[in-house]
Amino acid sequence: MGPSPLLLGHRGGECGLWEVVMRQTLRLGRIAGVPVGVHWSVLVIMALVVVLLGDSVLPTMAPGGSATTYWLVAVPGAVVFLASLLAHELAHALVARRRGVRVRAITLWMLGGVAHLEGEAPSPRTELEIAVAGPLTSVAAGVALLAAAWGLDTVGAPAAVVKAVLWIGVMNAFLGAFNLLPGAPLDGGRVLRAVLWRIHGDRARADRIATRAGKATGAVMIGLGVLEVLALGRLDGLWLVLLGWFLVQSAGAEQRTGIIRAASRGIVARDVMTPHPDTAPAWDSVRTFAEKVATRSRQTVFPVVGFDGGPRGVVTLDLLARVPADHADERLDTIAVALPAEYVVPPDAPLFSLLDRTALAGVLIAVVTDHGAAGNMIIGMITVDDLQRLVQLRHLRRIDRPVPAPNTPG
Repeated sequence: MGPSPLLLGHRGGECGLWEVVMRQTLRLGRIAGVPVGVHWSVLVIMALVVVLLGDSVLPTMAPGGSATTYWLVAVPGAVVFLASLLAHELAHALVARRRGVRVRAITLWMLGGVAHLEGEAPSPRTELEIAVAGPLTSVAAGVALLAAAWGLDTVGAPAAVVKAVLWIGVMNAFLGAFNLLPGAPLDGGRVLRAVLWRIHGDRARADRIATRAGKATGAVMIGLGVLEVLALGRLDGLWLVLLGWFLVQSAGAEQRTGIIRAASRGIVARDVMTPHPDTAPAWDSVRTFAEKVATRSRQTVFPVVGFDGGPRGVVTLDLLARVPADHADERLDTIAVALPAEYVVPPDAPLFSLLDRTALAGVLIAVVTDHGAAGNMIIGMITVDDLQRLVQLRHLRRIDRPVPAPNTPG
């Protein structure tokens, strides 16, 4: 049957590798109101399935056909396979939306797909329903495709077509079962978390156990993959190693996110923000700002402000450093990263509500103004470093109370 299955699932918030995926996604449109995009690496899946079907599966399962026939069947077969991955993610998204969890987008990429959810399920039952929707859809698609293969065979369809549909059906059923392995971020890890959350009534504890199970599952996959390569001489094991490595990394990222979520209880923006940050006047040139502020400040990110003092964008040290010398006299607002309205928040914004977003320019979580998006005076900003500091202080203090802002005694 070829390489191991792909990783499918749903995520609340972004971190690490997912941020890269999100930044490089091509938007295709909407299905049932949900934005759908593809990362360029989805071409890897497409090529893999086409080659697998055309060069291995079909010649083996339907011998006697021409190479042209195999390849002509393999291409639409790969498209159907990708459509089934999309159906898996769409099931997550639609159930989440029906249960009141906002859906940001669906993305297909090299290792499968992901439904990006804003926020977390409000209850164990909702978490369980969202988690099982994808695998059940994959299994249902697999059964439907197996029935279709039987029907096509009954009416005398070409053997290559029948076997392609059969293979895709089996793979869908296998994907559904594989994704129920008990370890985050697989859907089975979400199921495990929901069950433990329901039993113990402690979401943080359920998170910890599910992510540890994810790391353990990934480690086992890596071990089996290495064994397959070394003992059996089969390079298919490298795919298992890749999936296992990704599972370990993703579980680790989810574990860190869970720690931040637990630490954010009762915390608002003003509690963790860097107060009164250095800002970048939109009208300054890159050269002037670099000489007067950037090289003297300890910040790596700077909110760009207009004449009224309100936020207009963001520049980072990395962005400034990449400006060619012959463009150093350009205004900062011509190179700044746009600042979406949702990244401008009031000081009493719950920190929990800010976690489910991609860090702007890889660094910035939010700009804090006196009146949120309607305010014009920047009083602070929240960066990834501020969140890390929050977690570190929580570990040091071991108490559940607001953490003082940076540079504030206490």
